[in-house]
Amino acid sequence: MSTENRIKPYLHNAKYYETDQMGIVHHSNYIRWMEEARMDAMHQFGISYRKMEETGVISPVVSVACQYKSMVHFDDTVEIQVTVVKYNGVRLDLSYEMTDSQTGELRTTGTSTHCFLDKDGHVISLKHMYPEIDKCFKEMLA
Repeated sequence: MSTENRIKPYLHNAKYYETDQMGIVHHSNYIRWMEEARMDAMHQFGISYRKMEETGVISPVVSVACQYKSMVHFDDTVEIQVTVVKYNGVRLDLSYEMTDSQTGELRTTGTSTHCFLDKDGHVISLKHMYPEIDKCFKEMLA
């Protein structure tokens, strides 16, 4: 397996409405940006969350964490690098690094863990039940 991350970074430009009274991005937005970057990473490997849901697969967040290193302000652009830390068909662990797109300064790091459920809320294995989706997630591994 290669050590190079095959997932291209996601760019997000901080909007005015995402800031607080001090012009600093409100902490809750970083979690949203992680979600945007995750959807983008999945899309890069042919995984449409909409199609997954239409197939009967959902992938809820089991846990999420965010560590704030330095502030993002209105109109800053951050580059969000998503890395698949672990994937086994039942669970997906991701890490995120958000850096200033101009200076490269680390702004935020985070992690999220997801599982896969059927429409009735039962844990499923993509490996066994949806091998075509499983293959795409495996391709996301660095």
